[in-house]
Amino acid sequence: MVADPSLVEAIRSVSRTMVRELGFMGGDFAGTDLSPSAVHALIELEQGCATARDLGARLRLEKSSVSRMLRKLVLAGDVQEEAGQEDGRVKRLSLTPAGHRRVAAIHAFARTQVAEALGRLQPGQDRAVLEGLRLYTGALASQAEDRPTVAPIEIVGGYQPGLIARVTEMHALYYARASGFGQRFESVVARGLADFCDRLERPRNGLWTARQDGKILGSIAIDGEDMGGGIAHLRWFIVDDGARGGGVGRGLIATALAFADERGFAETQLWTFAGLAAARHLYENHGFACVEEKPGTQWGCEVLEQRFARPRPATAHPEPLMTQ
Repeated sequence: MVADPSLVEAIRSVSRTMVRELGFMGGDFAGTDLSPSAVHALIELEQGCATARDLGARLRLEKSSVSRMLRKLVLAGDVQEEAGQEDGRVKRLSLTPAGHRRVAAIHAFARTQVAEALGRLQPGQDRAVLEGLRLYTGALASQAEDRPTVAPIEIVGGYQPGLIARVTEMHALYYARASGFGQRFESVVARGLADFCDRLERPRNGLWTARQDGKILGSIAIDGEDMGGGIAHLRWFIVDDGARGGGVGRGLIATALAFADERGFAETQLWTFAGLAAARHLYENHGFACVEEKPGTQWGCEVLEQRFARPRPATAHPEPLMTQ
């Protein structure tokens, strides 16, 4: 249907008036001193715990906008954060008692606002308003559904051009920020990964990346040769900042461990260092336990290195280990 241009302009004018009257342009919104996005975030959180990623998708806000808004709500005492049970790096969000009181006041204000406006209409016009809004918002939602969808994140095995540089970059940027590592750490990662890729085709070794539209967002590897003794070495496990919280890390580690179990390794081990609480939580959720700690400087500064080990589950049905 081709819309009447005059009707289009009339609806645009009415929409602008409604936005102003509801307080979206500034001043008190919903009887609070909060921004419209913050008010909507509190209402969404009232429905149950969520992550920042969930809120961004529901409210159609960029990650940086969601982060700033949540910091303010946490500082105000309306929202609380806690580590997720499956991945400690993912913060679960929920309302505090003060936040629940704030949302109750928002609902009371909004109900009064709507009721007073409907009270000024003629009999039967309230239903016309409801039906008109339903039709219009439904049409807007259909328009949004026609927009290009975000490509899924896939876990793919094997080498691809640019892999060594990209995986090294993710490690270097994250650990420079989180732990103060510098050039030496980056060189160790790049050198070790390049050497590993030269023997990737051997059946004891595996490398997987999480990819979206061809871009690498995470990686993990099983090195079945460097430790010997039927032990698989889990290495180069990293997830890009923008992909955390969506299950990418869990998918990568599950893929790598399934490979190790299928190849018949008696145990899978990894080296990390103290202070990475979220990563440790994820490892422990997948059956790893810390079996050794010692000071070390291999990454450019002294840290308390930790070795984690996970025995192959008794229920696994391995293939025979192949010799080189």
